Amino acid sequence: MKHLLNTLFVMTEGSYLHLEGETVKVKVDGENRLQVPLHHLGGIVLFGNVMTTPFLLHKCAEDGRGVVLLDRNGRYRCRMIGKVGGNVLLRHQQHLAIEDAPRQAAIVRNLVAGKIQNARQVLLRGQREAKDEDSAAALQSAADLHGRAVERLAPATEIDFMRGLEGESARVYFDCLDRMLTQNREHFRMNGRNRRPPRDRINALLSFLYVLLLNDCVSAVEGVGLDPQMGFLHVMRPGRPSLGLDLMEELRPILADRLALTLINLRQINPDDFDERPGGAVYLNEKGRKAVVTAYQKRKQDELRHPVLDQTVPLGLIPHVQARLLARHLRGDTETYTPYLYR
Repeated sequence: MKHLLNTLFVMTEGSYLHLEGETVKVKVDGENRLQVPLHHLGGIVLFGNVMTTPFLLHKCAEDGRGVVLLDRNGRYRCRMIGKVGGNVLLRHQQHLAIEDAPRQAAIVRNLVAGKIQNARQVLLRGQREAKDEDSAAALQSAADLHGRAVERLAPATEIDFMRGLEGESARVYFDCLDRMLTQNREHFRMNGRNRRPPRDRINALLSFLYVLLLNDCVSAVEGVGLDPQMGFLHVMRPGRPSLGLDLMEELRPILADRLALTLINLRQINPDDFDERPGGAVYLNEKGRKAVVTAYQKRKQDELRHPVLDQTVPLGLIPHVQARLLARHLRGDTETYTPYLYR
């Protein structure tokens, strides 16, 4: 039996959440708009000016249910959780692995290989579906470069070299991502990856999806008892969920990038779902955010076969499965960390 806990996203400005018995109720302008049993929720994400009662926060902390605060544009502000749980011995092994250069390099190698290989699969699918020869050629060339990058990773021992390969592959990948668009291409031109703030519609869409995915990945590593701030690929900085970012890398192409392309190509997201701000920043508006969150939650219900487990798993559980595989490796139960590879 598989149980995929849901996340409650509240995006309507002025919403008020409170707990009545074991049911979360959401009011807007004094009227009940939604109610859901608390035990059905794996987490709560609040956008912008949304209020909640201390009692609901206390209950979420007691149950280990995360509450995430984002600004109205979807940028991360903070995450509230209860007491730190998990196995202190596992976290100790995580810290020891970071101090062991060869061991850290082996984990980074597989994290980067997973990301590049999954990005290559997205490029190859785009090449097969391309509507013109120029786009097909560009996507095939980018896929070939990704294939060579995976080969160059195999003997690598220096983490900075691996990071360089990941960065080079990502630059080529994003340079041709908009060639996979079949609708509204003139409105979703992409001049490479840009953020903080995003300066075009497709970057705004990607940034928003990455926030949603990162929240799931941080929840996954916390769920198995790992320290989300102690990463292997991403350099540690105060307040940065480096391990969540590590885990997210191999999942970006399949859970975020591919979904962004689908939303645009099916016209589920359109140019009027974005607002342009002074200074050139572009963000999803409330209508666009609701459409993306709905599609993201639906995408997480899709099932794919996990090669390690040899069984079908909802996409929304993949971060949790990968976090457990990483924990098993750190405990010494497996020789290597095996990334999730999309077929």
